[in-house]
Amino acid sequence: MKPHFSKVAKSEFKEKVLDLRRVTRVVAGGKRFRFRATVALGDEKGRVGVGIAKGLDVQSAVNKAKTGAKKNILTIDLKNGRTIPHEVSAKYSAARVLLKPAAEGHGLKAGGAVRFVLSLAGVKDATAKCLGRTPNKLTNAMATIKALGELRAKHQNSDHANSRT
Repeated sequence: MKPHFSKVAKSEFKEKVLDLRRVTRVVAGGKRFRFRATVALGDEKGRVGVGIAKGLDVQSAVNKAKTGAKKNILTIDLKNGRTIPHEVSAKYSAARVLLKPAAEGHGLKAGGAVRFVLSLAGVKDATAKCLGRTPNKLTNAMATIKALGELRAKHQNSDHANSRT
């Protein structure tokens, strides 16, 4: 018989449940309820991800979303380990997000889901603004992830352009 260990390995990532909704599907016998969880995951050192999943109960939805977030981890280069290298904006569905770097000591000026995603990524000094009118935390978080992805792409392209000349 194998010994059973009750200790669970501590994850290197911190997590934050951004949104939890009950969703309904109408079937012939009535309504079927499920839960949709949106989870942000980050190590506060430049790695962050957002996952979305549905489950029959809250705990299974959160666990599935956590697994999805781990699969979609994005790595960003932080300038001086505190802020983003340059200004960037992105649009995802109805959400628009603008991210700007800030001087040391400025703090993280952002609201809602954008703040949680940036803090889990390890950004300590930045300004963010949701330009879209949607209050949906899922789309705002995904727009932030898209903006951070563009930030990385522009940063890599500029390095590549400098190495050619």
